[in-house]
This record gives sequence, C-alpha cells and structure tokens, in this order.
Amino acid sequence: MSGNELLKDIDKLHTTVRGVVRIKKNLDIDDDAVEYGRALILDPRAEIKRNGKNWYVSVEGVIVTVNAYSCTIITAHRVK
Repeated sequence: MSGNELLKDIDKLHTTVRGVVRIKKNLDIDDDAVEYGRALILDPRAEIKRNGKNWYVSVEGVIVTVNAYSCTIITAHRVK
C-alpha cells in the first residue's frame, strides 16, 4: 500500500488529549501537535510505510505513527 492513502485522508488527521501530551513531550515542541504531525507527513522527503493497522512516517529524524483506520496520530518520537 502506498502512502497516498494517508495523504488522501490528511484532513481527517487528529489525535487524542493524551496523544497531544505524548507527542509534545517526545518531540519537545510547543506547537500544535496535529499541525506539526501534518507538516511532517506532507513533507516531500517523508517516507510513508504501512505495517498492519498503522502508518509509519519517517522524516527529519522523526517517526510519526498514525492509525490507518481512524487517522489518529498515536505517537511521534525522534529516532535514536
């Protein structure tokens, strides 16, 4: 499956309250977590892969995990 499916549903992208806290902590950002994640996903350099029920987007040393069915950003973290 190509990342085009994720890009097609980019307007549905969201996260939970706990997801916002987790993403901001993991990435050490004060920005809007969903908008930050959306920008990473839309980056032309982003590598998008699907494994099971999740999309994994790798770009700029960050991996964003998105549930493929609900378009929920589950987490994001820096690659160590």
